[in-house]
Formats: sequence, structure tokens, C-alpha cells
Amino acid sequence: MKPTIVLAHGAYADSSSWTAVIAPLQAEGHRVIAAAVPLRSLAGDARALSDLVRSIDGPVLLVGHSYAGSVVTNVDPDAGDVVGLVYANGFALEPGESSAQASALAPGGTLGDTLVTVPLADGGTDTYIDPAKYHAQFCADLPTEQAALMAVTQRPITDAALNEPSGGTALWRTVPSWFIYGELDHNIPAGAHKIMADRAGARRVVEIPGASHVVPVSHPGETVRIVLEAAGPA
Repeated sequence: MKPTIVLAHGAYADSSSWTAVIAPLQAEGHRVIAAAVPLRSLAGDARALSDLVRSIDGPVLLVGHSYAGSVVTNVDPDAGDVVGLVYANGFALEPGESSAQASALAPGGTLGDTLVTVPLADGGTDTYIDPAKYHAQFCADLPTEQAALMAVTQRPITDAALNEPSGGTALWRTVPSWFIYGELDHNIPAGAHKIMADRAGARRVVEIPGASHVVPVSHPGETVRIVLEAAGPA
């Protein structure tokens, strides 16, 4: 039975991040779900994704972009038959490590200087990327018009979620992982991706020369190939 492929988007994006990879995966016979990540808290987001996994019969392949890598890392190991993890410009956190800390594992990240904040009624803070800085920061390898649309439709993440420590169990310790990321990722530097992939014992690591933080959008073909590899034999 072919695994169901669950695609989880990260911060400052939405499920449309996966538009270009969905049809090719479906064409290979996979059921595909582009999950909506709440982006409110790491533990809460992981519970929501775990609940989705519990509803799926058969094997599941989890694919996390950016912050959603932190989320898939924290999926309950007993939620279902998770056969693989793909980190697409994604965080593979150690227990107790936050997304913010992982982005600083290597120099080169410039996200902090681009963020604008919105105070929330519950005392928390939402963060967005300043639309004027979105193209250069988030997706420099996309056309201007596409980047402008993504800047307007970006979904915010709470500051608390980015700084919340990962739980005590990292799913990549017991489930095989694959990594794909851009050489010029300004949110999570390539050096940080290399460290995370190495400590996770990744089955394959693909760095896309000149690519930005949005490899699933700007390089869907390469993304599809590594997801299909992780999904197993045709």
C-alpha cells in the first residue's frame, strides 16, 4: 500500500506552498493531504497533525516545510504508521531546542530584521514578514509578481511558537529522514540545515544551488523526486 503523503506548510506561507508538487505525487498513485498548520504553538500544532495522522489508514509520509519541520518532529510516534520524514527547508529539532535556536546553529539568517509584530488580545504576539522585505528574505528565486502575492497571503506565526522548546521525543530518531533545502535560504541558513541533517542521520541530503527558503515552490521537480524516494518503491 502506497503511503499517504501529508504536506505541512510553515510560517509566513499557507497550504498553497505545495500546489506545484501535489499533482505529480497524485499521478504516482499517492493520496495527498496538504494540511493547514495553525501556527499557534509547537505542542498544539503537533497535536493537531498527530490527530490527522491518526485518521489515516495505512502508511504515512510526513513532509514539513520550514517551521512545519518542527511540527512533524513532534508528531506522536504512536499516532500511526509514519514511514518517513521529509524536511523541505525544515527544522529537525533536538529535544528542548526551539525553531529560533536551530536557525542560529549557523550564521547567515536574517529573518529577525524583517519581522513586524501584531499584539494579540491573549497577551501573545503574531509575527509577519514585512511585505516590502518578503521577496528578498523569503523567496528571492521566485518572480516578483508571485512573491508579492505570497507576501499578501502569508499566515502569521506567534513569537511563542518560534521560541517554544521541542518536546522530549524527536520523531527523526526512530523514523528515516530526507532533507532538501536551498543554498541561499535566509530564514534557516544552509549550514544549519547541514547540522540538522547530519545529526538526524538523513538517508539523503539535497542542497539546491542558488535556491531560497521556498524550494517546494521554486524547485517542485526536485522536491517531488525526494518525496517519492522517501515514499518508497513505485
